[in-house]
Amino acid sequence: MWALNQLILGFLPVLLSVVGCAVIPLERAFPLNGRVELSQLVARDQVRHSRILQGFVGGVVDFSVQGASDPYLVGLYFTKVKLGSPPREFNVQIDTGSDILWVTCSSCTDCPQSSGLGIQLSLFDTASSTSARMVSCSDPICSSEFRTTATQCSQSNQCSYSFQYGDGSGTSGYYVSDMLYFDAVLGQSLIANSSAAIVFGCSTYQSGDLTKTDKAVDGIFGFGRGDLSVISQLSSRGITPRVFSHCLKGDGSGGGVMVLGEILEPGIVYSPLVPSQPHYNLMLQSITVNGQLLPIDPAVFATSSNRGTIVDSGTTLAYLVQEAYDPFVSAITAAVSPSATPIISKGNQCYLAPTSVNEIFPSVSLNFAAGASMTLKPEEYLIRSGFYDGATMWCFGFQKIQGEITILGG
Repeated sequence: MWALNQLILGFLPVLLSVVGCAVIPLERAFPLNGRVELSQLVARDQVRHSRILQGFVGGVVDFSVQGASDPYLVGLYFTKVKLGSPPREFNVQIDTGSDILWVTCSSCTDCPQSSGLGIQLSLFDTASSTSARMVSCSDPICSSEFRTTATQCSQSNQCSYSFQYGDGSGTSGYYVSDMLYFDAVLGQSLIANSSAAIVFGCSTYQSGDLTKTDKAVDGIFGFGRGDLSVISQLSSRGITPRVFSHCLKGDGSGGGVMVLGEILEPGIVYSPLVPSQPHYNLMLQSITVNGQLLPIDPAVFATSSNRGTIVDSGTTLAYLVQEAYDPFVSAITAAVSPSATPIISKGNQCYLAPTSVNEIFPSVSLNFAAGASMTLKPEEYLIRSGFYDGATMWCFGFQKIQGEITILGG
């Protein structure tokens, strides 16, 4: 769960109390019945990192979540948003690594027409929405400066944008102001069909991976820290606090919820975010295995010009810098010896375990500033990867990253 000013650590079995919120449903981007290799997840994350790392220098709105904890089956999550008058539904990927909500425009000629995710793609048509308003170049929002976007003026005086990502993909289009519909929660009461006017992008051109039909969605729902993110826009008008939470269920059926607004629950522990950063930077201080502190210099996690620890919902796995990864693996290997046999499978650190991993593997804690700790059970940092020599093979859910940035994925 991420907040704009603080990281919330904890598991919410129920939403006990909320202070005016809105709820968004999330769904898996990979079908439940289609397994995905670990190498594919790593490759996808590496592509994503190339684009997010290049930029490294009231009420509650509730969206329900669908998906599963098995990264072989899930990988990505998306949600449905309703835009325009009358409202139309769009499937958009949740992304804390970018700011803007954008959907595909009806005038786009290079955009996907179908999706391998089993969803019906939709196009936004400004002429069909009675509440749509073009954002002109004179609008103050057009002069906002935010990451990874190039705002410019068209010959028709429309405020337009162009996003270029490090993996070669990109999108361009123009900004529109129109209605966003959601279910709001105030105290214990659900207020259905609430709405607010927001500014979002209407994509008229896409390139690179965004044009591939196998994982095509209608757009991207940016939850970054910039002024044009939906959470920032709603907060500036007093509709929701500048806080959001992202909870994914850990059982086989998956699911979960994304909440825009503050949840009041006594078990939640807060850890501050590093201020004045483009991403959600955390103050990760140490890692413990079975309660034993690992010999890792805290400086490798600290935020500087080329280091830091960020959380990113669009990244599937967790990535540690070498100075943290190597002692982490060594500690796990020592703790399970001789009950589990270490093995390298397709470049990944794995283990052959004859019995339940909960009986062999230790608990792990990631310790953040302000006394917030995220404790992981073995099945929460290991991935079942089949069988080998009569034993179950479990692979390490953490990867070694080539670089200086630790990334904790969704």
